[in-house]
Amino acid sequence: MNKKLAQRFVDLENQLDDIEATKRSVNRANGGITEAIDIELFTGWKVKVKNLLVTACGEESQHFVAFEAGEKRRTMESDYSIKKRLGAIFLAAKEDFDGGYLASLKYLVQAEVFDSELEQATELLNNGYKLAAAVISGVVLETALRDLCDSNSISHGKLDTMNAQLAKSGVYNKLQQKRITAIADIRNSAAHGKPDEFKDSDVENMIRDVESFLLSYMA
Repeated sequence: MNKKLAQRFVDLENQLDDIEATKRSVNRANGGITEAIDIELFTGWKVKVKNLLVTACGEESQHFVAFEAGEKRRTMESDYSIKKRLGAIFLAAKEDFDGGYLASLKYLVQAEVFDSELEQATELLNNGYKLAAAVISGVVLETALRDLCDSNSISHGKLDTMNAQLAKSGVYNKLQQKRITAIADIRNSAAHGKPDEFKDSDVENMIRDVESFLLSYMA
């Protein structure tokens, strides 16, 4: 996903240059000269940028909010002037994306989700629902592995496949790979309804190990 978004930023930056190339001087209806651009290209570009900003930054991000506000025409303002303002906002978003700052925000938000899910798993375990607790913990771990794969240009796959590829790529060592394999075994037993294959203490350790993994590799 990150690769696709990065390429989309590049594509739309190129399209911004194409719009710039259409700039021309025209006479105002009430006198004077102003600068105009191809309005159809510009309109299409704005729609595509807004879609990208929602996906990459979120609707409540400063980038998207600023872009929407920047679309509003000021008194006697030309389309070219609006294009320059929106272009600056778009390029600022691209710079933040390329620098990894938007990904960091994503991980901060996701960290809160992970925390709440692991808290739920602990609560379920304390109330005697070790199968559900193990499954939830396993889902948190698998989601984290998918994000690590995205960050390291590794294809998604089954949990054990991603685990092996991440270790092979040096994202973490063989010891961490073995720990994840052990967690995956408990998750699989829980998912197949086999409570006799693990103990409550195994799930307790599983939750602890997932929390440790998130702190070490998802910060």
